[in-house]
Amino acid sequence: MPKLTVDGVELEVPAGATVLQACELAGKEIPRFCYHERLSIAGNCRMCLVEVKPGPPKPQASCALPAADGQEIRTDSEMVKKAREGVMEFLLINHPLDCPICDQGGECDLQDQSVAYGRGKSRFEENKRAVTEKYMGPIVKTVMTRCIQCTRCVRFAEEVAGVPEIGAIGRGENMQITTYLEHAAKSELSGNVVDLCPVGALTSKPYAFEARPWELKKTQAIDVMDAVGTNIRLDSRGRQVLRAVPRINDDVNEEWASDKTRHNVDGLVRKRLDKPYVRKDGKLVPASWNEAFAAIAAVRHGGSVAAVAGDLLDCETMFAGKLLVERLGGTMLEGRQTGLAYDVSSLSAVNFNTTLAGIETADVILLVGTNLRWEAPLVNTRIRKAIKKGAKIFGIGPQVDLTYKVEWLGNDASLLAKLPQAVVEAFGKAQRPAMIVGGGVLAKDGAHGDTLALVETLGLVKEGWNGYNVLHFAAARMGGLMLGYAVDGGIKAIAAASPKLLFSLGADEVDYSAFEDSFKVYIGHHGDKGAHAADVILPGASYAEKAGTYVNLEGRVQRGEKAVFAPGDAREDWSILRALSEAMGATLPFDSFGQLRAEMEKAVPAFGQLDLADYGWSLPKLPTGANGEFGSPIKDFYLTNAICRASPTMQQCSAELIHGETFAEAAE
Repeated sequence: MPKLTVDGVELEVPAGATVLQACELAGKEIPRFCYHERLSIAGNCRMCLVEVKPGPPKPQASCALPAADGQEIRTDSEMVKKAREGVMEFLLINHPLDCPICDQGGECDLQDQSVAYGRGKSRFEENKRAVTEKYMGPIVKTVMTRCIQCTRCVRFAEEVAGVPEIGAIGRGENMQITTYLEHAAKSELSGNVVDLCPVGALTSKPYAFEARPWELKKTQAIDVMDAVGTNIRLDSRGRQVLRAVPRINDDVNEEWASDKTRHNVDGLVRKRLDKPYVRKDGKLVPASWNEAFAAIAAVRHGGSVAAVAGDLLDCETMFAGKLLVERLGGTMLEGRQTGLAYDVSSLSAVNFNTTLAGIETADVILLVGTNLRWEAPLVNTRIRKAIKKGAKIFGIGPQVDLTYKVEWLGNDASLLAKLPQAVVEAFGKAQRPAMIVGGGVLAKDGAHGDTLALVETLGLVKEGWNGYNVLHFAAARMGGLMLGYAVDGGIKAIAAASPKLLFSLGADEVDYSAFEDSFKVYIGHHGDKGAHAADVILPGASYAEKAGTYVNLEGRVQRGEKAVFAPGDAREDWSILRALSEAMGATLPFDSFGQLRAEMEKAVPAFGQLDLADYGWSLPKLPTGANGEFGSPIKDFYLTNAICRASPTMQQCSAELIHGETFAEAAE
């Protein structure tokens, strides 16, 4: 490990560290525009100049200079100060200086660093360069005259997203960053370039001119658009969430978020349920809370009660729903809305056991019946990192472009019983072999058992390593399974039992034609499929309007906070269930959210740990012998739930990026 001094302070740094990293370990702030911890080094903005001895008597770019034994580094010398002032002066030569109308104002690296390291005035008197705007789709707004060509967006698109559509054309002063043919960037992660851009060249199109950062209340939350459990921050003003941005969590989402996570928020204020409704003479009519409760209490259910949980639910709501069903004499609970009925006798057999960070270290991976780009984009970025370390990827299922090379073996479930010899040999040599089982497998009879049978054949479980992974794509799935929201036979078994009273907890993907004889109570936040089928609607709160506990696909327990209040007469789901229980003569044993959470943690202690839940490891004996093609459970990445279907941004993304429609922009 090299020993060096930074501004007179001696320290030891890890082998392979750069001078910039050494300076930061010493507690020194080094300005930068092109350097980013998760991207390759470009070394082209020159803002990170420092003085290094021994070496030439001139400032050097610290981001691209390896730290070496005996170096003397100065970050505060007169030479460094003048060099940084010069670089900043050059960067601002062509900058339009339109901070008052720029969406990056208040959170702009160029603003901050020009104040801290700039001269204070410019000597440039020539005409400024102007660059025409580029079209990058419905997510990213461009003002390319502001671009300083740091190439962060180019490197992100190529290295992380794996969609090398953004690049540079021209040379010197004529260089321009663009999607070469000026079409929409076809990536589920394109919105991350907005966070990466250190100037106002790339900003969020749906958020344009909405607010300034100092106006916003910032709330830590958990994303519910997929099962990854992305850590996000909801920025709100008044009663409206204006944007969602990712928080750093290296174990879960690093610092990325999918476009669906970022831009579903405009759906939170559209098509909302803000008052109770009761169906009279075949039509839903507005009602008071007491009228709605009385209509439910009047149902003669005789203990024939069931609850179906939606994909976006927090664990507290599901726990309260479970208690209510049990107090009314029912036992039927289900969360797999679309008809899946896989075995859940062992939660470890339906868990992502390598963990999200651990899959990066796998050296051979078999993908079965999954489209990772749509089911979990941030798992796909982890696989890309594994490939850079030398991992080999095999695939069984429909061939899709996953942004990396996959050796597709075919789309036939019978391949699981007779894998090619080359695959078996590759797994035999692997130190950390892994399999990722997608929703297409769980939907096919016998396929789950076939994949479990391969655990021993392919040596997936070793000391300190479990390579068997099931990929869920519903945020409520693992929490629901831990709470018992799964019956033998799945939702078809509940439909066959024809319960007299059915509680639909935000379940919008259910085929309600199978429940025509049931009295359906929908507790949810959007007027979507569940509300259309209901006999009584009780307006609930979305994930942004309530605190809640969520369990992601690897069994990690996380908590989100309440950002805004629900609209109109809508209430938080747990309080609706508590009030309803009293009206039905089955009062639940809590009066506050804190008491509810305490009851839940008493029943399932893992919910109080805020860490990976320990499911142990056991292999259930399941039927095998699946055959036929795997299907894809997601038909449209951008419209997978009620919030997305209400979002104009998600609708435009679907129309343009999935269905190929074109949108003409007005001339400016």
